[in-house]
Amino acid sequence: MKRQLAALLLLASSLLWGQASPERYAKDVTTLAAPNMQGRGAGTRGLDRARDYIQKRFAALKLQPAGTQGYLQPFTVTTGAKLNPGNQMSVRINEKKESFAITRDFIPFSFSAKRDVQGPIVFAGYGITAADQNYDDYFHFDVKDKIVVLLRYEPPSLTKKAGQRTGHAQLVNKAINARNRGAKAVILVNGKLGEKEEDILPRFGSLAGPEDIGIVMVQVKNSIADKWLQLAGKSLAKVQEEIDASSTPQSFALPDTAWAMVKVDLERVSATVSNVAAYLPGQTDEYIILGAHYDHLGYGNGSSLAPSMIGKVHHGADDNASGSSGLLELARILSEKKDRKRGVLFLAFAAEEIGLLGSNYWANHPTKPLNNAVAMLNMDMIGRIKPDGRLFLGATGSGSTFKATLEQLAPKHPQLKLETSGAGSGSSDHLSFLAKQVPSLFFFSGLHGDYHKPSDTAEKIEAAQAARLLDFIADLTLTLDRSERAQFIRVEEPRPVSAAGGSGYGPWFGSVPDMAENAGGVKFADVRPNSPAEKAGLKAGDVMTQFGDKPIKNLYDFTYALRQYKIGDTLDVTVLRDGKPLTVKVTLEQRK
Repeated sequence: MKRQLAALLLLASSLLWGQASPERYAKDVTTLAAPNMQGRGAGTRGLDRARDYIQKRFAALKLQPAGTQGYLQPFTVTTGAKLNPGNQMSVRINEKKESFAITRDFIPFSFSAKRDVQGPIVFAGYGITAADQNYDDYFHFDVKDKIVVLLRYEPPSLTKKAGQRTGHAQLVNKAINARNRGAKAVILVNGKLGEKEEDILPRFGSLAGPEDIGIVMVQVKNSIADKWLQLAGKSLAKVQEEIDASSTPQSFALPDTAWAMVKVDLERVSATVSNVAAYLPGQTDEYIILGAHYDHLGYGNGSSLAPSMIGKVHHGADDNASGSSGLLELARILSEKKDRKRGVLFLAFAAEEIGLLGSNYWANHPTKPLNNAVAMLNMDMIGRIKPDGRLFLGATGSGSTFKATLEQLAPKHPQLKLETSGAGSGSSDHLSFLAKQVPSLFFFSGLHGDYHKPSDTAEKIEAAQAARLLDFIADLTLTLDRSERAQFIRVEEPRPVSAAGGSGYGPWFGSVPDMAENAGGVKFADVRPNSPAEKAGLKAGDVMTQFGDKPIKNLYDFTYALRQYKIGDTLDVTVLRDGKPLTVKVTLEQRK
């Protein structure tokens, strides 16, 4: 009888160790997505609270600290900008000067250059150069050393042809186009408003962009710009109507008696954030990485998909309290399994939402030897698995054994229906590890109407479904623990959104940017296999400084420059390699 009881207890323990608790998981999600976590935005006290919560849970499980300061790996990020007292704007007309009040009459953009400029005023329509649409607001129109007034958005004909607003409408691209033509500043206006729509200025910092776009950029109210255009016998509303109706630019200079002065005085704001790292040792130095980012949007500045709700807590229950809570539950499950060959490294990343910065920082400053990492499993938004168990699993082609392993495990977890992609799909933290040639997998339950909105709240999480997925990931981790080490395979991305902002067929270059590196250009974290960039001999670590005739200072410059070329164009690309300039010829292709 005692032997039978012992056998039953052994069997029970072997079954129980691998079971995730929906209740515990839901509690963690609720805690991390609570209002006092302030949306876990970079630089908020709420992100620090989430950090402390995660490291306390790791410590309670007696996992080994694996950061540079205990469980923490601190690093510094730029979180935004703030306005200093020196912002000024005025216009002198016929020696009469009119000054404008900040926030009431004008507002700088957070990505504006910090500069004091002045010059004559010109109007350049939407500020768009779209060769593919035979539309150019700057055609035979010189704006060098001028202050350029521009309309928001784009002519309806461009939107209609693409089926949605194109990249030409993006404010950053308008700024780059004006900057590359020698303008001193851009003054944006809303232009035509919808019924009952007010002419309001954007909240400072509410729109995303680089740290410094290289040109002064502010927005003024329609009524102010309309007075300026009247000096040339024009009406803002009438000019916009003519452009929209004819798809023909209507650019013109104001009389020489009009002179604008704009001073933007802002300060970049930085914060120290931390990855949280814990280690469960195995019998060898090899280890498997389980990762999830724990940050979110904070109050929505820059990335909210509910612009009217900016300033309210964006809870981020699915994105990504769901993944970081899964990480905590997996730490509990796997810490109970003692006879593992390989270690398990649990990584909770900060600053994913502002460019995969946490995972990128760890991959470039690993706290464990990176060559001992046999696989990386990334969980980002795993809390909304469909009722039929469908979820997405990306980058399955990056490990030589992954396909066979997944096929082996699938029958054991019939309630899950994995939709797999061999490519490294999805902009999430696994990309930082694919760039370092670590075989990686990406778990994702799909987008939904609450994505990047305050309505992404804890009560909408499907905890029971998530627990089933965590059981699968635990099973997968232990299978990888026992299996031969997977060899890394470089995987191609699926067809991207086109450079023109449409849905599919723009020119392809094939570089993977290092989002964390501010190198005076665009540093390549990797180069896609069989891409135009690879065929030209470009490689990871190169820093692109020139793309055709366009100087490249940041990723926004590159995105804009790529949009100016067509499939089949051959151009010179200059990079810095080991600090020395190298120019190669690249022929742009269409994704095959």
